[in-house]
Amino acid sequence: MANTFLNKTSRAIGTTPTEVGTYTVAASTETTIIGLTIANIHASSTIKVDCYLKDNGNETYLVKNAPVLAGGTLVVVGGDQKVVLTTGDSMLVKSDTASTADVVMSILEIT
Repeated sequence: MANTFLNKTSRAIGTTPTEVGTYTVAASTETTIIGLTIANIHASSTIKVDCYLKDNGNETYLVKNAPVLAGGTLVVVGGDQKVVLTTGDSMLVKSDTASTADVVMSILEIT
């Protein structure tokens, strides 16, 4: 089995749910999210963000309507917390304001 560390990013996410890094776990692959950070790139306003796991059509929130101050960040996954994804799973992020959230998701992919 091969282990590969990767970063997946999405810039200027707005009010449409967006798959982080257009990443969906491929067949015969397991993925561990080891970090997921959302940055507010809006010049002056607090935004509220949702981050959720899409698993076989089900959506399970990690955070919902979480405030992120202007110029600030929210660490959704990190430290001791990890999230495991299996084939077909993906992470989605949405902001309450257009083009205001940058996301970095660090993963360990096992194939």
